[in-house]
Amino acid sequence: MRGTEALVPVERVAAAQRGDREALQRLISDHLAMLYNVAGRALGGHADVDDVVQETLLRVVENIRSVREPARFSGWILAILHRQVADRMRRRHASTARTTPLDAAREVADPEADFAEATILRLGLSGQRRQVVEAVRWLDPGDRFLLSLWWLEVAGTISRADLATGLGTGAGHAAVRIKRMRDQLDLSRHIVEALEADPRCPDLADVVATWDGEPGPVWRKRLGRHLRDCRTCSAYGRGLAPPEALLAGLAMLPLPPSLAAASMPVAAGAGWLGGSVLTKIVVGAAVAAAVSGATVAAVRHDPASPPAAAPTAVPVPVPATKPTTSRAAPAPSRSATRAPAVRYGSVVDVADPAPPAGRKPGKLPVRPEGTLAVTAGVDEDPRPEVVSLIRRGQYATYRGRGYLRIEWSVAYTQRVGPVAMPPWTGLAGELFHVASGGGQRLDDPIPGAPAGTTGMGDPAHGRSVLPAGAQQMWHFEYYYLDGQVTLTSTERGADYNLYVHVVDRKSIDDDLRAAPVPGKFPIRYGLVRDPGTDACPVPQYVTRAKADPATVAQRSHLD
Repeated sequence: MRGTEALVPVERVAAAQRGDREALQRLISDHLAMLYNVAGRALGGHADVDDVVQETLLRVVENIRSVREPARFSGWILAILHRQVADRMRRRHASTARTTPLDAAREVADPEADFAEATILRLGLSGQRRQVVEAVRWLDPGDRFLLSLWWLEVAGTISRADLATGLGTGAGHAAVRIKRMRDQLDLSRHIVEALEADPRCPDLADVVATWDGEPGPVWRKRLGRHLRDCRTCSAYGRGLAPPEALLAGLAMLPLPPSLAAASMPVAAGAGWLGGSVLTKIVVGAAVAAAVSGATVAAVRHDPASPPAAAPTAVPVPVPATKPTTSRAAPAPSRSATRAPAVRYGSVVDVADPAPPAGRKPGKLPVRPEGTLAVTAGVDEDPRPEVVSLIRRGQYATYRGRGYLRIEWSVAYTQRVGPVAMPPWTGLAGELFHVASGGGQRLDDPIPGAPAGTTGMGDPAHGRSVLPAGAQQMWHFEYYYLDGQVTLTSTERGADYNLYVHVVDRKSIDDDLRAAPVPGKFPIRYGLVRDPGTDACPVPQYVTRAKADPATVAQRSHLD
């Protein structure tokens, strides 16, 4: 089960390019909320948002085979959206210029579709998080689009490479544009805070006496000058938290009913017929033709007209061939013989025996990485690259995509007893248990130590005991996150310490392949658990709930 915030596997893009309709439908479903949120912010909730998303999806269906870098599919689809937003803005401004004086022309938004207001109300925002969303109204359309992409990057939904691809520029230029956008965002947040001050600065009240209440670039400049020169108002922007710290914890706005239907699969053969978005595009028939290179016309109808029944088929031109005198039985289609895909989360809570110490590991598959970072709950540590969870209740929230290494140390010389395993809570996206390493399982006998000594205890102090059915920890456990999750120490009974590192795939592979040394350390090769698909096991004690970690049941729960 993949949330819309999760990034798209390369294999799914490749399958869609080969003609797999289910894979293409999943790609669209996985990106629909992202497209809606970016377009909604860029257009300020204008009634055109649905149409812009619709046109973007149509072009995705028509051009899926042109994707040259499947790993950057998110950037590719955002680049299409960027062009659609820019085109819609040009047409809107051209239309407005013909009907109103130039100095009075401004965007005409649907007052019931104000995106900032909807975000604040539906996500229950307050304080500086509410202010940063309010400030979006003051940005230029181009900066609103860029802010939406940067927001996705901060959340770990896309990479910087995807962001640059979406903008149609290089990473260096993207960084310059982000800096300029952040300067405008900081000024806009300062404006929002000053306008909300109670009592309001008297001089500011005079400045805005003729303001009509609609944020815009002209008034942003006027208010910016006042804030810079006013001793009272200049103080308001000094206590603002960095925007990335505020945006990192914000979810995307849920899809409206008009778009939600587009993300839901329907019966095989019926195609995808969404609400107001996909009723204009009969994707079901177009998909097979688009991905196979055949010519097909997208079927449209006027939304004001009564909806027509879903077509059972759309004729696709087939090249003429010479008639044959004999007919062989048709070979079964690949889709008919292909094994059903494994659903994410179907492999959980499975304890396995230790492999032979001399068995070399398989190669760790390549997954997208590079944006993973800790966002909350970190205590000070003399090593900034390490998060130390050494006392009960300490936690760390990670967001983005990449690899984590958890270094286990069971402090049996301090205290032994039942091990209360640390839970992963509030999972949004996907979390896989990809490998185990560090040269030993903690139940391995320690070379050169007294008989009976392992990483779990010794005869002199006793032994720490895992819960029934628990997976025996290795010295290093490796995980792959694509989304957000919180790891909490619920230590009680046995004393243990966790040291969490953000690592890259190469360092994991190097560790797993370190050969054991007879009678010394490492004791064993590592173990690769990742087949590169959703069949990879998830960690034990992982849940999507955000309940008190101390009360999380000792089983995985991913519904």
